[in-house]
Amino acid sequence: MGLITFLSDFGYRDHYVAAVKARILQLAPTVPVLDITHAIEPFNIAHAQHVLQAVFRDFPAGTVHLVGVNDLGAPRAAWHAARFQGHYFVAADNGLLALLCDGQPDELVSLAPAAAPTASPTRDLLAPAAVHLAQGGALQGLGPLTTDLYSLLNRQVRLQDHRITGHVVHVDHYGNLITNITRSAVEVIGRDRPCAIHFARETVRSIARHFQDADPGEAVCIFNSQDQLCIGINQGNASELLGLHFDSQVDVRFALDS
Repeated sequence: MGLITFLSDFGYRDHYVAAVKARILQLAPTVPVLDITHAIEPFNIAHAQHVLQAVFRDFPAGTVHLVGVNDLGAPRAAWHAARFQGHYFVAADNGLLALLCDGQPDELVSLAPAAAPTASPTRDLLAPAAVHLAQGGALQGLGPLTTDLYSLLNRQVRLQDHRITGHVVHVDHYGNLITNITRSAVEVIGRDRPCAIHFARETVRSIARHFQDADPGEAVCIFNSQDQLCIGINQGNASELLGLHFDSQVDVRFALDS
């Protein structure tokens, strides 16, 4: 028996999450369902992609990830099931799968609603598809193969001989700023040279192991567990105090070769 994870922008105040879980319980009482979060900002595809990208590989291969974010799709009402890196995903055709899979999943099928789309596609269409996959059903048993996927593009990092330019791709619960600059990019471009990280009007001249390596109130840069460069303020909210948000620019500059 497989495992279903559940990620949504449904929040915690209403009955929406419970309604989806009730549907899964009706269809497959023994299939475990694990919540990732239901606090994704409403309709925020970038937020959902970041959270799912950060954690899906931690689950066993074959896990089914049910995504209820902007679930009526944009700009068209369409839904998909996909296989990518040994995991399954069911989601609306709103750009999230293209971002998650960097353009194209390993395998993709279209999900056709039995009737006109309901007020809750996650409950009525995506949840049954997730159950089918968690019970060992074939992906192609859900619908026809397709490559027609609504695409959004990830922000690209700009690499130069002495500089990396990236952007904030997520602000977490603590106000820490997660960027799209990776450890590997810093190592390849930096070649063990000293570096300085520039953002807003601040400059940090080293990358620490932990946020707590800085004194309280000081800005600090680290690599997180996904090897992304992060900016924080020890015991403070970096986003609020620095005035940086999603898509703010961050530069890593390296000493010139002597």
